[in-house]
Amino acid sequence: MTRKKIYLVRHGQTDFNLQGVVQGSGIDAPINSTGEAQAQAFFEAYKDIPFDQIYHTALIRTKQSIQKFIDLGIPTRSLSELNEISWGDYEGTPMTPEEGEYYRHMLHQWQQGNLDYAIAGGESPNTVAVRMKRGIEIILNGPGETILVCMHGRAMRIFLSLLLNYDMRYMDQFEHNNLCLYLLEQLPDETFVVKKFNDQEHLKGLKRL
Repeated sequence: MTRKKIYLVRHGQTDFNLQGVVQGSGIDAPINSTGEAQAQAFFEAYKDIPFDQIYHTALIRTKQSIQKFIDLGIPTRSLSELNEISWGDYEGTPMTPEEGEYYRHMLHQWQQGNLDYAIAGGESPNTVAVRMKRGIEIILNGPGETILVCMHGRAMRIFLSLLLNYDMRYMDQFEHNNLCLYLLEQLPDETFVVKKFNDQEHLKGLKRL
């Protein structure tokens, strides 16, 4: 099996991100003008990387965030297995103090090891991990060595935990921002190491605007 180098990014900003509204797998929101600028900045910084294969989720915001790479003619595949976690009844709702309290309660449950705990109508980390493992298998057994993957915040945390063999109780250590980068390199023993962690160097010019 070819050793992989995976460039893992989160999608660019959406209006839901900006407004603090919960968006999961059930909200197919596009990126906004800031997200477009983030996508352009990432493209300018990494357009010379010879990507062999691109993967994005079935949600439009991930495809839009790496569209300029797709436009180069790089083979691309949509994987719904990588979709964001479903936040169930809370999707599309602003994060009120009450909902913030419930969210913290849920995170506490996960950190205590109750990874089957799910928001009403939504998915648990263990449920997401089942489909995420299928997505990871497709990527690792798929073509190419240098891979670009665009995903979502919570899904990235689960993806990274699985790929790096970390206990999902501690997945919140994998911090993320819109259009941040994690660079992952596969070793001869087929495990992965993190070369870049929540890297936002390519976005520095935007922050000065």
